Amino acid sequence: MSDQTVGEMSFEQAMAELEKVVGQLESGNVPLDESITLYERGAALKARCEAKLKEAEEKVAAITLDRDGQPTGTTPFDDA
Repeated sequence: MSDQTVGEMSFEQAMAELEKVVGQLESGNVPLDESITLYERGAALKARCEAKLKEAEEKVAAITLDRDGQPTGTTPFDDA
């Protein structure tokens, strides 16, 4: 398990570690106390992945296109 802070991870880093955590939990060979710690880390990693995906979605949604479908810039994202 990485010592890197979840909040500093890229989407790819968080997803890779989340996959490792899930694999460890699914193996059933982890003591209960460690399982709880792994589950908590997994929940934080899942939240990080969701946040990074939302950021990407907002950036994609903000891209503006011209009549020919070519990107011309971005518009502010309004989550209201």
